[in-house]
Amino acid sequence: MPAMLEVNNIEVVYHPYILVLKGISIQVPEKSVVAVLGPNGAGKTTLLKAVSGLIKLDRGRVTKGYISYMGERIENSDPEDVSRRGIVYVVEGRRVFKELTVEENIEAVAYAWWSKNPDPDLVYKYFPKLRARRNTRVGYLSGGEQQMLAIGLALLARPRLLLLDEPSLGLAPKIVSEVYDSIRRLHEEEGMTILLAEQNARKALEIADHGYIIENGKIVLEGPAEKLREDKDVKEFYLGMRGAEAGGYRQAKWYRRKKRWV
Repeated sequence: MPAMLEVNNIEVVYHPYILVLKGISIQVPEKSVVAVLGPNGAGKTTLLKAVSGLIKLDRGRVTKGYISYMGERIENSDPEDVSRRGIVYVVEGRRVFKELTVEENIEAVAYAWWSKNPDPDLVYKYFPKLRARRNTRVGYLSGGEQQMLAIGLALLARPRLLLLDEPSLGLAPKIVSEVYDSIRRLHEEEGMTILLAEQNARKALEIADHGYIIENGKIVLEGPAEKLREDKDVKEFYLGMRGAEAGGYRQAKWYRRKKRWV
C-alpha cells in the first residue's frame, strides 16, 4: 500500500534562487507518527510549508521532485486546496487570537470549518486544562496553554494528516511532556496520522514510529524511531547523552572517521 504522504526527491527554492531543500524524500504511512528532526535552520519548517502549500506565500516553490498525498500530486498547490484535502498545519509560534477568550477562539474556528461538522468538545477532551480557562483571554494564557489551544483548534478541521511544527518550542519540560502526552493520545485514540518537525529529538522519538534527521536541507539519517534512539551519534548530538564535540550528525561521522585515521 502506498504511503499516505510521499515526498520524493524535492528541491525547494525561495525567490529568486535561494535553494533550501536539496533532494528531500520522506514517507508518512497512514496512522503513523513520523518525526523530522534537526537543528534550527535545517529546513524542517520549509518541508512542512512545501507539503501544506504555504511555501507559496513566502515566494517559494518546489522546483524538482514531487509531493503525493493519497496518490495525488499536490506540490505547489494552493494552501486552501491542500487543507480541503484534510492536511492541517499547526505552524510554529502558537498562532491564536490572543484578544479573544479560549471559548471565542474555538467558536471562531469552528464556524470557519462548519462544513466539516467540527466538535468543540474535542479540544477539551485532549486538552482538559483549557476547560477551566475557557473564559480567559488567550493572551493571558501560558505558552503551554496557548500551544495546546493551537493544536486543539486544528482538530476542529478534522484533519486526516496533522502537521506539527516545533510544538515544544519555548516550553518548560513539564509542559512539553503534557503536550506530547496529548499528541500521543490523538494518535492512539483517533488514529490520526502526524508529521512532526522538532528540535526536541528526545520527546519526538518517544512517540514517533519513524524518524528523519535533516541538516542543511538534506536528509542525513533515517530509520525506525527505536533504532534512532539507540544510534550512538544521535544519542550524542540530538539526545544530549554525552558531551558532543561540535557540529551536527554529519560532523559527528566525520569526526569519528578522523579519529580512526590519526
